[in-house]
Amino acid sequence: MKAWRPALAVAALLASMAAGADVPGSSDLEFLPRFARAEIVDYRQEDSVERIYPQSALRRISGRLRVDGEIDVVGRLSALTYELPAGHSSGDAFAQARTALLAQGAQPLHWCEGRECGASSLWANNVFGNARLYGPDEQQAYLLLQLAAPRQDSLLALYAITRGTRRAYLHVEQLQANVPLGEHLPNAETLLRQLKTAGVLELAQLPNEPADPWLALLARVLRLDTGVRLLLSGRSAPAWRDALIAGGTRAVRLESAVNEAPGLRVEWLR
Repeated sequence: MKAWRPALAVAALLASMAAGADVPGSSDLEFLPRFARAEIVDYRQEDSVERIYPQSALRRISGRLRVDGEIDVVGRLSALTYELPAGHSSGDAFAQARTALLAQGAQPLHWCEGRECGASSLWANNVFGNARLYGPDEQQAYLLLQLAAPRQDSLLALYAITRGTRRAYLHVEQLQANVPLGEHLPNAETLLRQLKTAGVLELAQLPNEPADPWLALLARVLRLDTGVRLLLSGRSAPAWRDALIAGGTRAVRLESAVNEAPGLRVEWLR
């Protein structure tokens, strides 16, 4: 037993040093595990804050910020920025956070990476108001999610950036809305990225009878990549398949299987 005591003491000292490096008064979000050895370098909480979260790339046209989609919410904001340990890119922490949130049932609303997000300077200064987050456009990633019950009235934004100095940051914002959020739909690009990353979409919230806006959304996903073939499964999978075919999707791209699972499961047939 005695042989382990020095190692335990060193581990305790390192943990204490890591905690001491955080901004005073800061803390992690209880449902989002911290990336190993990351430090909180910026932290704030505010009540009744209005935030506008983009659901598209950011661009500036004639001096004005332009987006194709956005969600405007007022509520309680918890915002924290992690600096990641040397040797790790922002993509490492972004992937860990995304995986943890999806495992809890969070619904991705917009997901972009690299230059498809637009200018990093606009994300840093206009969206998050944190110049520390400015870096090369190709080194950024952004994910907006609606959290699962019992936090369904909260949005969670992740923004990851590796700066030219090789310092890497993960910015996290939770906005708990003052009023019920209701259902917000992802865009087609985000669904397709999620499908190709995980190989499957679990859409338990879909109704048994195929209907818009989800029917139109799935049709747009299929139009984005005409080489994708899907297996639809669930209680009403054949009905969803028939509706998508009636809307113009080629029948050879869709298969269906009936089971008792609610909603619709969409699997990528590679």
